[in-house]
Amino acid sequence: MAKSSSLLFHLTLLLTLLTSHSLPTNPKPKQRFTKIYAFGDSFTDTGNTHSTTGPYSFGYVSSPPYGTTFFHRSTNRYSDGRLVIDFLANTLSLPFLPPYLSRNSDFSHGANFAVAGSTAIEYEFYAKHNISIDIVPVSIMTELGWFDKFLKEKGGAPDMEKTLFWVGETGANDYAYSVMSSTLLPDQMRGLAVNNVNNFLEGLLKRGAKYMIVEGLPLTGCLPLALSLTPSSDRDALNCSLKVNKQSSAHNSLLLTRVQALRKAYPHSVISYADYSAAHRVVMQNPKRYGFTEPYKTCCGSGGGKLNFDLFATCGSPAVSKACPDPARYVNWDGVHLTEGMYRVVSDLFFRHGYMRPSLQVLLGKSKADEGK
Repeated sequence: MAKSSSLLFHLTLLLTLLTSHSLPTNPKPKQRFTKIYAFGDSFTDTGNTHSTTGPYSFGYVSSPPYGTTFFHRSTNRYSDGRLVIDFLANTLSLPFLPPYLSRNSDFSHGANFAVAGSTAIEYEFYAKHNISIDIVPVSIMTELGWFDKFLKEKGGAPDMEKTLFWVGETGANDYAYSVMSSTLLPDQMRGLAVNNVNNFLEGLLKRGAKYMIVEGLPLTGCLPLALSLTPSSDRDALNCSLKVNKQSSAHNSLLLTRVQALRKAYPHSVISYADYSAAHRVVMQNPKRYGFTEPYKTCCGSGGGKLNFDLFATCGSPAVSKACPDPARYVNWDGVHLTEGMYRVVSDLFFRHGYMRPSLQVLLGKSKADEGK
């Protein structure tokens, strides 16, 4: 009996020693991005714009019913709830990005420099062409300047291996503003807008950015604003504005060409392209599949009819203090911006269903690999 107990003790001790040597003593935690820096316009802005500073026709973002679905109050987001950038933060287990202009915020996990109404082309260009009445004096390059100032205040650049840069769709405002001029040609606007976006992207890369997601334009011709301003004869297979969607498509094609060139010029960085137009299109082709019964009608608008949109009585104004009872069934929130439900679907298509190339998983995988170097 004593021999059996001694043998069992030694076998147990040997097994413990072998097991302890076969297991890592300090396993590495799963790598995730720890910071996001975001740029863009109202599709990405999480609060830099207020009613007093926003575009005139949509100058009520601080009023209800903005924010009614998720936050239950206005957070100065142009939606009833969260945006794609918010769903990205959720996906990466990071807090929502505070707006840069809220200077007392906690910026330990990044900042959002996007501004509603901002443009790709500098404000001075529009002032020169006498179309600056309703234009927010902020461009994507203004946001880059803010980023530089922010880094200087924080004492230097972040750990780029753990930082993700999000460049939200940029250029839609430029094309909308150019309608006010008879001298600005579409090809000219496209060349200037994409060139500025390219310069902005290269500016981030020169500052050391290693991981970047760049959004293309959505189907701007499917927004109620575009549909209300174009004749019924100007329609494509989706029953959206053919002319406006062609404009966005041409912008996206040129932008993707520039992104591909930047990938070659900066091979040690990963630049992903989020195909907003394709994601938007797949929803508009079969909205019911994604839970939408109102693909064109404005949830928070006025005027009734197919679009429920009046440019002079928009969401949050005294004339429109209530939204539709179920925003999740609507693609469009206020005539230009989308509902949280639509942003959720677009985010899922981006992050899990191949509408972002390279995928988010590739970016995360590359980031893990770099950490191990």
